[in-house]
Amino acid sequence: MDDDDLWDRWPEPWVGTDADMRTVMGAIPREVKDGFRYDEIPWRRFPHFYGPGEEISVGLATLASADAEAAGRALRQLWDHLHHQGSTIAVGALAVPFLLRIAATGFPGLRAGTLRLVAEIGRCQHLGDGSREGLLQVAEDPDLTEGTTMCPVDWTIQAARAAITDDLHLLFPLLSDPDADVRSAVAFVLAVANGEIPHISSALHRRAAVEEDPAVRVSLILAIAQLAREDRHEHAPAWARALWSDAAQPLETRVAAGLAWLCLVDDPVSDELRNLLTEPATGRLGELFQQVPWFPPVDSSSGLRRCIHEMLTPDVPWNGAR
Repeated sequence: MDDDDLWDRWPEPWVGTDADMRTVMGAIPREVKDGFRYDEIPWRRFPHFYGPGEEISVGLATLASADAEAAGRALRQLWDHLHHQGSTIAVGALAVPFLLRIAATGFPGLRAGTLRLVAEIGRCQHLGDGSREGLLQVAEDPDLTEGTTMCPVDWTIQAARAAITDDLHLLFPLLSDPDADVRSAVAFVLAVANGEIPHISSALHRRAAVEEDPAVRVSLILAIAQLAREDRHEHAPAWARALWSDAAQPLETRVAAGLAWLCLVDDPVSDELRNLLTEPATGRLGELFQQVPWFPPVDSSSGLRRCIHEMLTPDVPWNGAR
């Protein structure tokens, strides 16, 4: 078979090869991950946005080091190299198992940022997409490729999601972390797992039942809804509707559940829900919702307002200045 024929049928001929990130990730033994044996990872095969993949292992090692200042710089650089301008790159999946282990054992002050990076590697680009179809979407367009490796971006996302699922034992304890930002971030990560969905959903529901921080409650609701959307859980819309229609619930809980319900169903927006999402008190929740990991990718300053606009008036272009 000649090269032209291979490329005409791309990406099928690459399935299961060493160009398929899902296959590459599946071949990495747990002891390599647990031992931080970076030299056994094929970084060279997958460059990042600015240079060779080997640089990622150097950044990970620095992030895991005892030097807090250097670790902070390394995390910022890893964000730039692995999630530049909101894009996912193949080598990011290779970093996921190590980022999870560093988040579990490294500097507490860097834990939330490390977890958010993991979650962003494991979901499609959401810049400016707060729509009913987009806010909780995880999979990427199968035709979208990552230019430096010609690897379909969704293969990378699938590989990252599988890596997260393999390491759930590292994540569940963080649901009770003393830092609210960490609890929000770990919900964000758990929501992109691609297995053990009932187990994860149960853990999120248990945490939501005792969670006192409003922003974390919002994160837990969206995480539960995102898993349900991916898993096509038939009872999730009724759960979300019960929450948003319950006037005894805190306003942020009702608004989060309202957005979740809109992402779970195709039903028209009822007057009751529209009134809830457009009342002045909801508008004053913008700063709180901006602490929730789902919203900054939608809009850097007005994530909640943009989501409400796009979900209620999808045919009207967003103008953040209004």
